[in-house]
Amino acid sequence: MSFRLSQRDKDIIAFIHQFRAVDRDSLVELFFKQLKSPVNACNSVMVRLYRLGLIERTQQYSPTVYLPVDAKIKKNSQKILHSLSILDIYKQMCTYSAPKQVIVEDKPTGRKGGIEPDLFCIFKGSPFWIEIQRNQYTEQKMQAKINLYEEFFFSDEWKALYWQPEDRAAIFPSVILITPVRYAVSSDHIRIIQVTSIHELMEKYKSSVKQQRDGRTRTSPSNGGIKINLT
Repeated sequence: MSFRLSQRDKDIIAFIHQFRAVDRDSLVELFFKQLKSPVNACNSVMVRLYRLGLIERTQQYSPTVYLPVDAKIKKNSQKILHSLSILDIYKQMCTYSAPKQVIVEDKPTGRKGGIEPDLFCIFKGSPFWIEIQRNQYTEQKMQAKINLYEEFFFSDEWKALYWQPEDRAAIFPSVILITPVRYAVSSDHIRIIQVTSIHELMEKYKSSVKQQRDGRTRTSPSNGGIKINLT
C-alpha cells in the first residue's frame, strides 16, 4: 500500500468494528476533542478512511454513521439504532471511568439460545452484563431472560471465562437492565439492577454507599443495591 495509517486511524477502525455503528459526533468526543477544531479534524480523517475503502458509511442519519466495510447491516436497518444505543451506554461509562474488557453483543455461552447481553465490561472494578431494552416487553419475557442468566449461573461455565481474576474466586457479573420501564423480575442468585441510564446507576451507587456508611442497609442480590469497586 502507498499510504500509512496513524495509530489513531487504526484505533478508529478497530472501534468501528467493535461497536458495529459509530456516529460522527461520538468519534469527535472519543478521538478528537483535544484538538483545536475537532469536528473538522474528524471529518477530514473519516473522509480519507472512507475513500481508502477502510470503512463504510451511511448518510441516512445526521450526523453521518460509520460502519465496518464487511458489515452485514443494511444502511437503513434498525440494528444501527441499537448499536448506537450500546455506544451511548459505553460513552456514559467513560464520563466516570473507562470500562475494561469491553465485549459488544457478548455470547458467553458460545451456543444459540443462551444469554446474549448487549454489552459486557468491567466497570470501576466490577463485571457487568448489560441489556439495553429500547422497546417494552412483557414481564414474562423479561423474567425468561433472567431465567437464562440463572441457568448460566448454575452451569458454572462462567467461572472459566477469560476475564475472570486469577488470584481470587470467580465472579458472576451483575446484570444491568437499561430500560425506561421497571419490570417485576427477580432472582435469588444473581444481582439485577434496573436503571434508565449509567448516570442513574452511579446515583444509586452513591446512595447505596451513603446508606452503608450510615449503617442503615444490607442489600440482597436482586434488590437494586450496587456493588462497584473504586480500585
